[in-house]
Amino acid sequence: MLDIAIIGAGPYGLSIAAYLRSLGLSFRIFGRLMDSWQSHMPKGMLLKSDGFASNIYDPEHSFTIKRFCADRGIVYSDNEIPVSLETFTAYGMAFKERLVPQLEDKLLVGLERVPKGFQLKLDDGEIVEAGRVVLAVGITHFQHIPANLAHLEPEFVTHSYRHRDLEPFRGRSVVILGGGASATDLAGLLRDVDVDVQLVARQSELKFHGKPQVGKPRSLWRRIRSPQSGLGPGWRSRFYANSASTFHLLPERLRLEIVRTHLGPSGGWFAKEKVVGRVPLLLGYSTENAHVHNGKVRLTARSANGSQREIITDHVITATGYKVDTQRLQFLSAEIRSKLETAGGSPVLSSTFESSVPGLYFVGIAAANSFGPGMRFAFGAGFTAERLRQALVKSVSRGRSFSSVPGMASAEKEEAGTL
Repeated sequence: MLDIAIIGAGPYGLSIAAYLRSLGLSFRIFGRLMDSWQSHMPKGMLLKSDGFASNIYDPEHSFTIKRFCADRGIVYSDNEIPVSLETFTAYGMAFKERLVPQLEDKLLVGLERVPKGFQLKLDDGEIVEAGRVVLAVGITHFQHIPANLAHLEPEFVTHSYRHRDLEPFRGRSVVILGGGASATDLAGLLRDVDVDVQLVARQSELKFHGKPQVGKPRSLWRRIRSPQSGLGPGWRSRFYANSASTFHLLPERLRLEIVRTHLGPSGGWFAKEKVVGRVPLLLGYSTENAHVHNGKVRLTARSANGSQREIITDHVITATGYKVDTQRLQFLSAEIRSKLETAGGSPVLSSTFESSVPGLYFVGIAAANSFGPGMRFAFGAGFTAERLRQALVKSVSRGRSFSSVPGMASAEKEEAGTL
């Protein structure tokens, strides 16, 4: 039986594997390499995160994206030049080759408990048993399409996650719903390929990150008033980026509210010049209903003051984010799903990312309600990998039999003061 199985091969899965590799533990990592980035984000996209916050992590911090760009002759800046999707994806592939060569291109299709841990069924039919399982599945299963649009066929409405290649929309009309980075990125990129695109958002105005002043360092006063962090400038962002352990101690209701409201919808500074003045905007409107007539989608949108608009388009793309819901993880057995304690749809996690099902760990966006907004970004993978390395070494050395562990509360008590 394996000590550990890691499911997922994005920044979190790769970072955790890199941290575990030198410890002598028996583990395997399964997943499609950088799949969300390679297959589900639009060509030509730029990352909103600064360069210094776009790393995949190894224990020695030896292979940063800065190092990768220097090796490849790619122009790089910690915070003045946005990282392209193509560069970040290539970086992930190079990280895998250098630090996680054992990655197996297989998908998990079934997970259930067995007396000493878990049984995993993979898409090639292989059966694997592991004492502990780390789910680093990212955003794949959590796309959110508003309920009043979910009845439409995929021919007429899709989530932004579904669009890597935008060429099929050339010459057609598209309405994008949303006002965040995914919405503004798509709007600008669709406009570039001659799509008749319109953006509809509930916000009365679009927000964008401030454009950095190239070659001009931030003044001491600005650095004190609004310090930089892996989540952007500001003291709140700095706390959430650097104090995940402390965030975990906050009351549950407060944690959920912070994750819901901090870093609301906003685009990267580079998207502003591609959208404002170039893409028609309908701001302050929410969609009420939609139906298809004569091969076109007819949307009804209403503003806060009650005014109503009808929009006719070939296709609707909902750039409406992701909502974690463990019930959507259909590879989990019914028993596991029934035993998972949740809050706001997300798993309730211990200080070591362990769920109420002993030996089952969740990281990435699924851990945001427990450890803060940083878990929604690649930046959070560094803290996660280090914390899990410590926890898993202790767990394996104790030889815990997860079939007899009474629950997470006792595990939390045992871990108190050790990390």
